[in-house]
Amino acid sequence: MIFKVEQIAEWIDAKVVGDPSVEIDHFSAIEQGNQKGLSFLANPKYENYLYTTEASAVIVDEGIELKHPVKAVLLKVKNPYASFTALLRMYEKMVRPTYEGISPSAFIHEEAHVDASCYIGEGAVISKGAVIEEGVEIHPQVFVGEGVKIGRHSILYTGAKIYHGTQLGEYVIVHANAVLGSDGFGFAPDAEGIYSKIPQLGNVVVKDHVEIGACCTIDRATFGSTIIEEGVKLDNQVHLAHNVTIGAHSAIAAQTGIAGSTKLGKRALIGGQVGIVGHLSIGNDVKVQAQTGIARNVKDNEKLQGTPAIDYTNYNKSYVLFKNLAKLEQRIRELEQQLKTLDS
Repeated sequence: MIFKVEQIAEWIDAKVVGDPSVEIDHFSAIEQGNQKGLSFLANPKYENYLYTTEASAVIVDEGIELKHPVKAVLLKVKNPYASFTALLRMYEKMVRPTYEGISPSAFIHEEAHVDASCYIGEGAVISKGAVIEEGVEIHPQVFVGEGVKIGRHSILYTGAKIYHGTQLGEYVIVHANAVLGSDGFGFAPDAEGIYSKIPQLGNVVVKDHVEIGACCTIDRATFGSTIIEEGVKLDNQVHLAHNVTIGAHSAIAAQTGIAGSTKLGKRALIGGQVGIVGHLSIGNDVKVQAQTGIARNVKDNEKLQGTPAIDYTNYNKSYVLFKNLAKLEQRIRELEQQLKTLDS
């Protein structure tokens, strides 16, 4: 699809500096821009690319002060990142395929309810008592267990597995091969150390506008519910154990694992490969750097890094020292040798 800069400017309320009739047919990163491409500049670290990019147009901050001439047409806005994101959303709606109807190869139990507006793809299974509401997309080879409820306009991509009793809200997105509602890791050893399975009788509850990445695994509760509150975003390969609660509008990056019964507050930002032990309370607005290990309760607004986790600022100060421990040890040995020489 081809658009003119003047059209794009109208959509995002931008001021055009340059030729408004320039044509755009794709998006690109500013450092990789080429003819008919549209890029954006939000991070000052990338400003040097503005003066060398081959992109035909760049969305920039309205207050930018140019240091050198620019070949690209500029679209000046209040918030370049937000404007570019809004533009991507508009474009996605234009080009995204339309999914309709129920495949003849799908299995839908006679006691399931599937709204007539839903899409059910090839090889999908909808079990007894499941309720699939208006506008839901169930892509090929998705399994929906007994008694599952999926709210309006949610999307389950290929191979997702939704175990019995799981409840999904509206506008939820579950990416390929995610598993929701598998048994929590509950086993009790006897006197001889032989494990017996503890029945996992609860469920998983996912609130509205949650997005769950590919290959995530979310365990059902032992009793009660594992709860993902509204607006949570999970990257690929995140694991949430039984009875975990994730507070509203939190974001968790890939390969993070949270052990059973831990409660994560609202608006938490959790980096990749973070490990959080069970039965903890993590406050609101907490920020955790990648590969951090948390083994204690965390207060609101804390920023953490390291294993075991310490304050982020303190970690950075400490890092200056412990990355040089070998050199410091050598200096101490040399000083000790000098003292021995003086003593003798």
